[in-house]
Amino acid sequence: MTTKRDYYKVLEVGSQASEEDIRKAFRKKAMEYHPDRNKADDASDRFKEVNEAYQVLSDPERRSQYDRFGHAGVKSGAGAGGFDGFEGFGGFGDIFEAFFGGGTRTRARAGADLQARISLTFEEAAFGTTREVEISRTEKCGRCSGTRAEPGTHAETCSNCRGSGRVRRTQRSVFGQFMTEAVCNVCSGSGQQVRTLCTQCKGTGRERTKRRIQVSAPAGIPDGVRLNLQGQGDTGEFGGPPGDLLVTVHVKPHPYFERQEHDVLYDCDVTFPAAALGTEMEVPTLHGSVQLKVPAGTQSGETFRLKGKGIPHLGRADRRGDQLVSVHVITPEKLSKEQKHLLEELQRSMEPR
Repeated sequence: MTTKRDYYKVLEVGSQASEEDIRKAFRKKAMEYHPDRNKADDASDRFKEVNEAYQVLSDPERRSQYDRFGHAGVKSGAGAGGFDGFEGFGGFGDIFEAFFGGGTRTRARAGADLQARISLTFEEAAFGTTREVEISRTEKCGRCSGTRAEPGTHAETCSNCRGSGRVRRTQRSVFGQFMTEAVCNVCSGSGQQVRTLCTQCKGTGRERTKRRIQVSAPAGIPDGVRLNLQGQGDTGEFGGPPGDLLVTVHVKPHPYFERQEHDVLYDCDVTFPAAALGTEMEVPTLHGSVQLKVPAGTQSGETFRLKGKGIPHLGRADRRGDQLVSVHVITPEKLSKEQKHLLEELQRSMEPR
């Protein structure tokens, strides 16, 4: 399908539909277009379209992105396999397993992703640093190494599914009687039955453990970036991969610097005589203080550029932005008699003759 249709129209629901409305609409459309039941030439494409719409609208974050930006807002969220690969469900059989109890195969389950947060100073974000975060995650049980069996004992082939991890059953529906497969409720799909459970994990094969993880923040990292530490989340089940650790970076504000992409902004004050006559002044930068020449006749609001005194480019520490120095001319609020007299003389001298 080259033309993307409105997801709400695909499911025939309004934009204010609730999660339950969307679920019911998907169930109806999935039954209607499932290729095993609908032999029309376009049934498979329509079924994929219905699945794609459901994957987006059933996920609050993806739905919000879709409502704001349309298809472009959820394009990157489809994953490497895209919607056509049915990444969220694994295919037609898994969709029916999720909604109607059927299925065709047991799938390994990936571990959950975990969230963490680190705070950096302005300078740490500019030059890079490391932080240590403490997380609580599930790992293979240290006593049974994930086998679920008490050490000295072993798991046996499941007597219910005979090691397949699946059991077949006959179901009746509005379409008649049909055969389905489901995960074995005795071994939870592992194909192995444990009679003497591990005393530490109680037969789950996993336990929650606290870990301290080193997080490397590269030079130039901006506020709000989320670092992905692959494989540092919860351990998977049935041979599934571990989840990831997602670390959100918060950069604390600086007392007098501001960031604008790779440039650093700095405001400095000069007196009226200094701006009129010109001066040199010391200006702080992330790379040490430098002398800034303010030429005679400088107006308030003028900006001077200090090349290479800004923030390194992310992943390119040899490239740096600049520092932009904005000059603000100070008007004195109180004057001595002598100062007032001198300014009056200056004013008269500058009036046109």
